[in-house]
Amino acid sequence: MAAMLAVLAAAGCGTAGEQGPAAGASPQAAGTASARPTASPAPAGPPGALPEPGEVDRVPRPADGLPPVISSIPTRRKVVFLTIDDGWEQDPGFVRQVREERIPIAAFVTRDAVEARGAADPTAQGGKYLGAGGWDYVRSLREAGATVENHTLTHPSLPALGYEGQRAEICGAAKLIRRRTGTAPALLRPPFGNHNTLTRRAAKACGARALLLWTATVQPGGKIAYQVPDKKLRPGDVLLLHFRPGLSRDFRILLDKIRRRGFELGNLDAYLRAAGVTGPPAP
Repeated sequence: MAAMLAVLAAAGCGTAGEQGPAAGASPQAAGTASARPTASPAPAGPPGALPEPGEVDRVPRPADGLPPVISSIPTRRKVVFLTIDDGWEQDPGFVRQVREERIPIAAFVTRDAVEARGAADPTAQGGKYLGAGGWDYVRSLREAGATVENHTLTHPSLPALGYEGQRAEICGAAKLIRRRTGTAPALLRPPFGNHNTLTRRAAKACGARALLLWTATVQPGGKIAYQVPDKKLRPGDVLLLHFRPGLSRDFRILLDKIRRRGFELGNLDAYLRAAGVTGPPAP
């Protein structure tokens, strides 16, 4: 369990190339009608593998009463969890892929990325659908079965801000996500993985039940960059991707790798509930 709850010291938000949005010229105009995904009814039932009775260990509650920091899910089943950060490259084809193939994902979005404010993350530059669709795109992901979680407003390194600055970033994003999608986020992913005790205090004040980090990142081409010495998938791993050009292609490569190694794609929300993190345990 100690390894599962270890805080990961990350130099970036899973990739060396990612940068937080900064002031500057806005990228291409958002909201083009042709780039918006076609709305469709929400699928029946949650996508992905669901936990079996007694499968998932409980995540211990920290003695300080603040949200835990989690980097993997405590299970011995060969299941992994897919998370995608930011929201710059809003390809409607990816939404169709998630919906039609019933792929479980958690999207950790920032306001600046979704609304295409300021200078785009370099990993998203040159994307055909950069910022297209805006919050309509995020809602379409939720309707396809994804959960929408908190990655702050502007993607700063939170410990540099102090308590009030961190609370403004986290609470501001939480309120915006609830207003735009109808559902409040339960999780916070601090940009670059950077956090301190004040981050956890602010996260609790803003309604977050846990800080979720990751155990491996997915690079362009679907290559998995591990953060463990044996360089292989482990049960309960949380994988970090980004909304970048080529995501649909990279996603197919990644899914093939995961399945060839005998792993399933887990429903993160259901597993966190079973672990006692985000609600009552799943039956």
